[in-house]
Amino acid sequence: MDNQDFKTTFAVTATPQDVFAAVNNVRGWWSENIEGDTDKLGSEFVYHYRDVHRSRMRIVKWTPNKTVEWQVLDNYFKFTKDAREWTGTHIRFEISERDGKTLLEFTHQGLVPTYECFQICHDAWTHYIQESLKELILTGKGSPTPKETEGERLEQPVPEETSLKSICHRLLIGAPVEKVYAALTTQEGLAGWWTPDTLAKPEVGSILRFGFEPDYFKEMQVVALEPYSKVAWRCLKAFEEWIGTTLTFELEPHAKGAVLYFRHEGWAAYTKEFASCSYDWALFFRSLKSFCETGKGFPYPEFNK
Repeated sequence: MDNQDFKTTFAVTATPQDVFAAVNNVRGWWSENIEGDTDKLGSEFVYHYRDVHRSRMRIVKWTPNKTVEWQVLDNYFKFTKDAREWTGTHIRFEISERDGKTLLEFTHQGLVPTYECFQICHDAWTHYIQESLKELILTGKGSPTPKETEGERLEQPVPEETSLKSICHRLLIGAPVEKVYAALTTQEGLAGWWTPDTLAKPEVGSILRFGFEPDYFKEMQVVALEPYSKVAWRCLKAFEEWIGTTLTFELEPHAKGAVLYFRHEGWAAYTKEFASCSYDWALFFRSLKSFCETGKGFPYPEFNK
């Protein structure tokens, strides 16, 4: 069928030269995990995201200030039946001037709705083009996937008991891991699904503060951040049974979005508070799912209505 390829377009107040330069700065808007030249006709580069996605591209068109086109030579997806989806497709950036602005038309030719990866790729490309690339053009700084490193971590205490209890939840969210990760790490994201009274900074070692009643709040220390796969907190202040527990959010790409696996570990016993907390987490994850999929969550105090 015609017109089934993924396409997205935006116009910015910038010169074609600026837009062209930003498109070719692939590490500045898509991923820092890219090997090879991204700004020469005929060159090849490799993109990879952990063990989940790997692609080898060749630049087959490169017309300064007008066109860039990549051919996908090889591709591997961990989460689709056909791991080679994308192979043979073309990714095109077309630049033109219109009404005093520069228009960027992005097309992933061959990425069609019949592909199992279509929805997650649709959402991911929308994020990287409409948000990260546009930010790079307008502000000089995009939001690419960071370089894969172990990162800074605070040493976590080893539980002295082996009988500590854990709350666990696992759910599928119809949004890419990048979007879910933002909802778990940024002040705007956390306020959108957990509680509007949120103070948060996405930095290892920072203290997050969540207010739920006039006189009750929780404080969490960020102990791990691994974009876009893991977030972990240690509880510093809350109900007594929460203090010292750890909360871990792990993300994995899925053909329909992202799978979230959550653990709230370190509980001493199966108490009434444990049972109540497990139920509340389920309701808040309903809120998180809605927030990521629709833009509207059910944060406190609406989460149980």
